[in-house]
Amino acid sequence: MKLVSVNCGLPREILWHGHTVTTSIYKEPVAGRIALRTLNLDGDRQSDLTVHGGKDKAVYFYSIEYYIYWQAELAIPQLACGSFGENFTAEGLAQDSLAEDKIHVGDRFSIGTAELVITQPRLPCYKLAIRFERDDMIKRFLRSRRTGFYAAVTQEGDVGSGDELHLISHDSASVPVSEITRLYLAKEYSPDDARQVRRAIAAKALPESWSAWFQEKLDRLGS
Repeated sequence: MKLVSVNCGLPREILWHGHTVTTSIYKEPVAGRIALRTLNLDGDRQSDLTVHGGKDKAVYFYSIEYYIYWQAELAIPQLACGSFGENFTAEGLAQDSLAEDKIHVGDRFSIGTAELVITQPRLPCYKLAIRFERDDMIKRFLRSRRTGFYAAVTQEGDVGSGDELHLISHDSASVPVSEITRLYLAKEYSPDDARQVRRAIAAKALPESWSAWFQEKLDRLGS
């Protein structure tokens, strides 16, 4: 597993459906070694800090293997790395199956001289629709199950394209990233679903906001 590209971007204003929107979803590959800090990469910024960024979303991973799927799905001849707003375009995570089915919340990786822990899936907002100029992009993205995932920085360092991703530890007691997304979207919970939610809540790497949201949903559904 390795980084194919490290991508950064700064806020910019885009006209969308007659309104000016500030977004940082336009990421571009950067050359050389980049410092990875607790909140983000040097040269990268988030626009709306109420829903983006913060220590639990310091970097966003997406698999290069998914690009072939999207090029066919959207009839786009070629997509540049960073097209999904990801900081890390990675190779090998989705080699045999969807990365989101294999990677668990709490899994730890080393990249370059930095270390990371996986925290949550990416839930797309309307800015993904802006990036692809498609109003149906959010539904397509979630339906594809190719969401990518966020990570928190546990050790600051520097990273660059070509760096190997090394799995330090796998949290088998936690749940896959794909389960977090599925349980978030589920309108009802079966007894097995409720058990999975409790496993997710018990994962130390799952952000408090997610744990509180899931607990509230459990209480509401009487699970």
